Amino acid sequence: MNLSKEQELQIDNYLSKFRECLPKMSIADREEIVREISVHIRESAQEPNASVDGILHRLGPAASLASEFGNDRLIQRASRSVSPLLILRATLELAKRGVQGFAVFLGVITGYALGGGLLLTTILKPILPRQTGLWIGPGVFDFGVHFPRYGDPVHEVLGWWYIPVAFWLGSFFVWLTTYGIRKFLRRSKQRGTLFARSQMGMNHV
Repeated sequence: MNLSKEQELQIDNYLSKFRECLPKMSIADREEIVREISVHIRESAQEPNASVDGILHRLGPAASLASEFGNDRLIQRASRSVSPLLILRATLELAKRGVQGFAVFLGVITGYALGGGLLLTTILKPILPRQTGLWIGPGVFDFGVHFPRYGDPVHEVLGWWYIPVAFWLGSFFVWLTTYGIRKFLRRSKQRGTLFARSQMGMNHV
C-alpha cells in the first residue's frame, strides 16, 4: 500500500520531533535510531487494516519514545563503563522498570556505599587515629569509626595497618560492584530484558 502525501507528512513530522528530542549523541547514532523507527512505521503501515494514526498512537508521543531510547542508550554505555556515577544513573533508570531493576539498584548502592565508606575511613584514620580502626570485643566487630566509652571492653587491633587493609577492601568492593553490574547489564542486553519497555510499543504495533 502506497502512503498518501498526507500520511508521509504525518510520519515525517513525527520523526522530526523524535529526532529533536533524542539526547546528545553522535549524528550517525541519532540517524540510525531515526531510520529504525522510520522503517518500522512504514513496514507496519503495509499490514492489512493498519493506519498511520494507529501506529503512531501505539508508539506514543515522540518525546516519550525518544526519552526511552535515550535511557536505553544510557544503560548500554554503563555496561561498558567503569564510572560509578554513570552506573548509578543507569541502575536508577532500571529501578523504574520493575522489581528486578530496583533490586539491582539497591545492590549497586550497597556495594558502593560499603566500598566508599571503607575508603573514606582511610582518610579519617590520620585525623581520628584513636577512633578509626578494626574494633573487637565481646559481641563487637566494628570496621571503621568507633567512639569507645570509658570501660568499654573493646580494642583496636590493626593500628596503622588499618589504612592499607581498609583501602584494599574498599577498592575491592568498588571493583566488584562495578564489574559485577557491567557483566549483568551486558548479559541482560543480550537477552533483551532491559529494553523491553521501548520495544514493547514497537512490538505491539
